[in-house]
Amino acid sequence: MAEPFRLQTILDLSQTRMDESARALAALIASEHDQSRKLTMLEDYRKEYQDQFMAAARNGMTPGQWSNYSAFLARIDDAIGHQQQQVERSRDRAQAGQRVWLDTRTRVKAFETLSDRHQATLVKREAKAEQRVADDRSGRLVADD
Repeated sequence: MAEPFRLQTILDLSQTRMDESARALAALIASEHDQSRKLTMLEDYRKEYQDQFMAAARNGMTPGQWSNYSAFLARIDDAIGHQQQQVERSRDRAQAGQRVWLDTRTRVKAFETLSDRHQATLVKREAKAEQRVADDRSGRLVADD
């Protein structure tokens, strides 16, 4: 009877953890892309608003209009700064998630290597046993003649 791989439970658990970390990493990457997309939208909106401001300034503005445009641009700039921080945090979380996934993948690969070695050892033992049986049979056949 073949000897089972004693670390199979740990290998299975490691594979499950690797799958979970891969799913978590995918969610973190999706979040990072979402945060980056929001930042791009804010930057695009700021550029459009800046262009409107410049066009209005060329046509003449009252001091109140100038103040309103300037104040709104300052609020957009604040929102952009906040969103840039969100993007950085999201990127950091995605990088941490990638490190976790790589660590679990490395652990799985190590256990898979041990499992492969165990299987190779079993195959060698079985081949030797079959060879012994074949040698015994051929020895008996020669002795019977």
